[in-house]
Amino acid sequence: MNKWTELSIEYANQRSYLDDLFQVYPTIPEGIRTIDEDIWGNVKTTYLQKNNRHLIVELLKLNLFPIKDSYIAYLKRDKTSIERNPKTINRISGRLYEMGLDKIFEKCSEPKETNRQIGPMFKDWLNKKSLGIQPLKLDDFLSNGNDAILDSSDKGMMDFARKY
Repeated sequence: MNKWTELSIEYANQRSYLDDLFQVYPTIPEGIRTIDEDIWGNVKTTYLQKNNRHLIVELLKLNLFPIKDSYIAYLKRDKTSIERNPKTINRISGRLYEMGLDKIFEKCSEPKETNRQIGPMFKDWLNKKSLGIQPLKLDDFLSNGNDAILDSSDKGMMDFARKY
């Protein structure tokens, strides 16, 4: 087993693991998302008119689509695909009508999932010098003879790991 994996497992088995982890990743659920009133007005109108295409177009303007469907991201990226895929639009709309307007609103205003908040938290924690070490840019990192933390993008760190 990899040395670092072994150390991680050993550390996770300590009593304070979750308390310590919370210091790095303070995942506190955010409040509900704000829904733009104009967009929501359009959603209600198109929903009541049973205008499938316009309903999807309006819902895609919100930060969170009310249902999990693997095609939503594609529709969001390529707005012209809405016209070209009427069966998909009708299928998704059918699920929306089954939910009802209240449930659609509830789903669209759900807080961001905590697992989506943690991305930058580790680097933020490091940048606070929580380990007593200020992260260093690549040139300073390479010329430093002491313990150090590399301050770089994910790609920069990956390139460093491959090279060294």
